[in-house]
Amino acid sequence: MNQRELFLRHVAQTSTAPLALEIVKAEGCNLWDASGKKYLDMIAGISVCNVGHRHPKVVKAIKKQLDAYMHLLVYGEMVQTPQVQYAKLLTSHLPPSLNSVYFTNSGAEATEGAMKLAKRVTGRTQIIAFNKSYHGSTQGALSIMGDEYWRNAYRPLLPGVLHLEYNSWESLNEIDGQTACVIAETVQAERGVFTPSAAWMQALQQKCRDAGALLVLDEIQTGFGRTGSLWGFEQFGVAPDIVLLGKALGGGLPLGAFIADKKIMSTLADQPVLGHITTFGGHPVCCAAGLAAMKVLLKIIDEVPAKARMLAELLVHPSIREVRSSGLLMAVEFDSFETNKRVIDACLQKGLLTDWFLFAGNCLRLAPPLTISGKQIKKAAKIILSCL
Repeated sequence: MNQRELFLRHVAQTSTAPLALEIVKAEGCNLWDASGKKYLDMIAGISVCNVGHRHPKVVKAIKKQLDAYMHLLVYGEMVQTPQVQYAKLLTSHLPPSLNSVYFTNSGAEATEGAMKLAKRVTGRTQIIAFNKSYHGSTQGALSIMGDEYWRNAYRPLLPGVLHLEYNSWESLNEIDGQTACVIAETVQAERGVFTPSAAWMQALQQKCRDAGALLVLDEIQTGFGRTGSLWGFEQFGVAPDIVLLGKALGGGLPLGAFIADKKIMSTLADQPVLGHITTFGGHPVCCAAGLAAMKVLLKIIDEVPAKARMLAELLVHPSIREVRSSGLLMAVEFDSFETNKRVIDACLQKGLLTDWFLFAGNCLRLAPPLTISGKQIKKAAKIILSCL
């Protein structure tokens, strides 16, 4: 029995039609399968590999940490240098009020932690989220997911969740003294890269302040330079009370975090003690990898806007209805899911890996490593156009 057959038999599946590519090597922006076929990766593990696959400095940091120690004890009990140094670097590039980092294993767990923190701090229970939003797939995160198709099979979910329309001025009136927090993506990625107006984002922040609710901004997919700035919220002139991180945070290894002010975060440490706890959150090897990746990232972020413009300008074709871009997070819109699926499949045959969006099946996802070269951008555009 070959590896693909073993994969289908013994590895739990998330759909009835997985890609099932047997990848044996990944380097930079490229993947190679068991037959030796090379693929240009235009989704970066869904915005995980922002500095590319196996960046030399990330690999070096992992090996160095492996020679020191791996898991020691549950999170928060021991001083671990990779955690400390990464938290220091992260907070030095965030607003002053975002100064305390709680590391988790994933973005979904960061969402869960932020929801608990908001309830604990405010003493309220209502959580507001938005339609067509995605914050993870655990039960709490699923409760605030903005699409009933995914929620319905797992009800009952968390009570007290209100879903509103994103970028709607009327929706802001629903935020009141019952609201513990409002959780919003900086850019709605899975909707097909939907960007709100800066005025609305600023009004959302002010409404939360007026109501005494916490503003939680999800930068899990939009953080770490993906949108052309280190954090997406910088482009709107706002600062959240809690920010959610994941995906690219670990430099290719599993890592998430929620970050808030120390005065807020300290409420999780008392009454009850261990109010939020994780065994592997902030694993030292993952933190070492993430720290190295972020240092690389800070040197290349300025290149993202020009690369995004190049790719968008090359993607001109009668079959393309629109190209929406927030940096190197891009949605290429077609008339239907069927057209999109044909393009995705044809691209794969020609050695280009791309994908669709959860709430926008007619849109092609483009989110390559931020290290992608101009030559690779031209190659990607040429393949996509040839498939049309």
